Amino acid sequence: DVHDLTEEGPHVEHEFALVKIVNTGAERREALRIADIFRARVVDTAVNSFVFSLTGSPEKIESFLDLMRNLGEVEIARSGVVAIMRGEKRGEEN
Repeated sequence: DVHDLTEEGPHVEHEFALVKIVNTGAERREALRIADIFRARVVDTAVNSFVFSLTGSPEKIESFLDLMRNLGEVEIARSGVVAIMRGEKRGEEN
């Protein structure tokens, strides 16, 4: 079933992205520094490119992409937002 969790109550949302950036020199080092700040993981590296794996809110993903676009040619694969209802806290009942 598909549910609109924004109408059903407390939920957790995340998005997954793979981001490939092609660059060299100082831009390459800066891409690694920014990835570290955003907690993106390097999942592939080549002489002139990195592929980063990143999860978080759509806003976080967009911020990361905005910074990366300034450092080289970027290729993006995004999952879109996925969500799940939050668990009940102890003592709560439906």
